[in-house]
Amino acid sequence: MPRTLAVANQKGGVAKTTTVATLGAALAELGQRVLLVDLDPQACLTFSVGVDPEDLDKSIHHVLLGGVKARDVLIEFDDAPDLLPATIGLATAEVQLARESGPEAVLRTALRALRTSYDWIIVDCPPTLGLLTVNALSAASDVLIPLQCETLAHRGVGQLLDTVHDVRRLTNPSLHLLGVLPTLYDGRTTHARAVLETIADTYSLDVLEPAIPKSIRFAEAPAVGETVLSTAPDSPGAQAYRALAGALL
Repeated sequence: MPRTLAVANQKGGVAKTTTVATLGAALAELGQRVLLVDLDPQACLTFSVGVDPEDLDKSIHHVLLGGVKARDVLIEFDDAPDLLPATIGLATAEVQLARESGPEAVLRTALRALRTSYDWIIVDCPPTLGLLTVNALSAASDVLIPLQCETLAHRGVGQLLDTVHDVRRLTNPSLHLLGVLPTLYDGRTTHARAVLETIADTYSLDVLEPAIPKSIRFAEAPAVGETVLSTAPDSPGAQAYRALAGALL
């Protein structure tokens, strides 16, 4: 069985998509078979790996709502993780899923047929605590929380942990909380270090290392459909994600 990692935080702009794409690429470099799942209606992960969502006829939206198998929308790459893409149509999925029986388990069921093909499945969650995120948590073996080290960025961590607790109680008792991953981190500032210490102490969460440094390189890579592992392979950001991948293995 693959490890299924939900990357979640209801606050936007904390490098969820960057973490999914770059960590997935780093694991693939280490010989792991990796599938990325874009569960965000903004489809930023899909765009980031070089696929234009507007060119797609089918996406994860059609899989979740039935009638289309996950393998039928799967995009395979020779030298990078495979992808279950998203489109803007996913924005209506929560309303439609709410009418289904057992709506929180739809993604888990959809991924079942692909599990033997991968070592890792990494899910990019939308910046909400709605039904799509609950689906990701219900399907996951582990959850990772990217956290920008600024005061406003951690205000919703308690709400996310409450959601994780509910998912454990109701649908996925084996869900494991890996901890928080510091992103956009500038260790030179007292504020960043203080926020990180506050998170660890307040919520009793593990803080994963290394912290991911703030860098313009992360913004540049999606423009060419790649990650910093290929556009800036020797950069501190690339090295940090490679170290994280090695630690997870």
